[in-house]
Amino acid sequence: MTRPVLVLYYSRHGSTLAMAKKIAQGIEQQGHEARLRTVPEVSTNIGSQQAAVPFSGDPFVTQEDLQECCALALGSPTRFGNMAAPLKYFLDETSANWLAGTMENKPACVFTSTSSMHGGQETTLITMMIPLLHHGMLLCGLPYSNPQLHTTQTGGSPYGVTHLSQGKTGSKLSEDEQVLCIQQGKRLALFASKLES
Repeated sequence: MTRPVLVLYYSRHGSTLAMAKKIAQGIEQQGHEARLRTVPEVSTNIGSQQAAVPFSGDPFVTQEDLQECCALALGSPTRFGNMAAPLKYFLDETSANWLAGTMENKPACVFTSTSSMHGGQETTLITMMIPLLHHGMLLCGLPYSNPQLHTTQTGGSPYGVTHLSQGKTGSKLSEDEQVLCIQQGKRLALFASKLES
């Protein structure tokens, strides 16, 4: 039995979640189980506490999810050209996995969403890649053999799939973005299969 592919994301308004679901669809089309997980909010209000289990949506990620997965898709909206704080906060807590090498030699990809065309999509993808490289993961981008990378008028990047959440469409993915997300999931699962065999 193959291990699951972890799709770990943070989404505030639904765009990154929509991408995560399409990436999961691609993973499952390739014959792998996609395990969708999210991270809790962080707060500057010391007195506030978030429930240990979300009231709706996907469960919160655990360190065990990282250990059990055979691959990782990591997604975040852009915050000033960087990943969002809740995702960074979780990654900062993964030292035990780093020391044990549990993520080494597993394939990974990254994805992001912005509300402006030049809102730092590629820099955000790169900021998410850096901790994965420290964990010894193998980065999996999206090659230009996918024709939608040439024709998209919205999101799309060889560094990882992106979404432009702008105007009336908001969190709704364009047709090109949907195809690219599915292709990214399929490619990640393909690499996971090859490395596991």
